[in-house]
Amino acid sequence: MMHLLYTPERQRIAIQKSGRLYQASMDFLTARGLSFPANGKSLILPCENSDIDLLLLRDDDIPEYVRAGVADFGIVGQNVLAEKGIDLAVVEKLDFGRCKLVIAVPEESKIRKPEDLAGKRIATSYPKLLTTFLQKSGVEAIIVPISGSTEITPELDLADAICDIVQTGSTLKAHDLVPLCVIMESQAVLVESPQSKQAKKRFLSQINLQSSV
Repeated sequence: MMHLLYTPERQRIAIQKSGRLYQASMDFLTARGLSFPANGKSLILPCENSDIDLLLLRDDDIPEYVRAGVADFGIVGQNVLAEKGIDLAVVEKLDFGRCKLVIAVPEESKIRKPEDLAGKRIATSYPKLLTTFLQKSGVEAIIVPISGSTEITPELDLADAICDIVQTGSTLKAHDLVPLCVIMESQAVLVESPQSKQAKKRFLSQINLQSSV
């Protein structure tokens, strides 16, 4: 089926291959009448009833695939878009994957407000967004880039605070962390490539959405 990817009329949609947005993204597409086979190990899924292929990617790779036109559309969190700094047209806010990017500190910490972060170590997977926030707040802190599991860094004395995505807050509570401030609120959005392609309009019409460009 790989040759289908090179057919100009086929649409390519990039979604998260695993994680919190995967199932909700699949539900969004299937609710609009699209049918996909059960996935095995393939990272490319051809739609069974439309000229569409799903690309299953790491969430932070999706913006670049869409920007380059490798994928015509992508479903990604606003937080990922903002961290990547890639400006893509948002077709629709999808009202799922809601979360907040927060700075959190240990319950016993003496840090009570953003200004108290001056000179402190903050572990995060979002260094760009955190840097922007600290600059706007006039705070000079030490950013500790971490790929994941930021919640354990204060326990291990790697950081004095963390900056991470929070949905229910249960993970923070499990590690005795409390939110200090919210940097941004986020949800999943459908974004489209800046590359022109007539078939994109037909696809959006098929799922009852309209291009933003």
